[in-house]
Amino acid sequence: MPPFSTAKPKHDFERLEARITLEKKTFLKHAADLVGRSLTDFVVNSAYEAAARVIKEHEQIKLSIKDGDAFINALQNAPAPSNALATAAKRYKKDIISK
Repeated sequence: MPPFSTAKPKHDFERLEARITLEKKTFLKHAADLVGRSLTDFVVNSAYEAAARVIKEHEQIKLSIKDGDAFINALQNAPAPSNALATAAKRYKKDIISK
């Protein structure tokens, strides 16, 4: 058995760097201090939350377009009414509309 572990660590971490102005860093640090988090934790989690919102909004728009297309297709290619529906429509016209 080797003297060191060959098992992969639970989490693989990547480094993310950004160059920002002192004014922005001070502002972000102040916000991080207000919520009791480190600057790195605050920035990474804020960016992650923003990315999640962007992805969700994009998926909602994409689904909305897809759903709209399906709705238009259903209207344009509607199936013929069933016998039960035709009978119900006749009864409605006779009982409700004719009064």
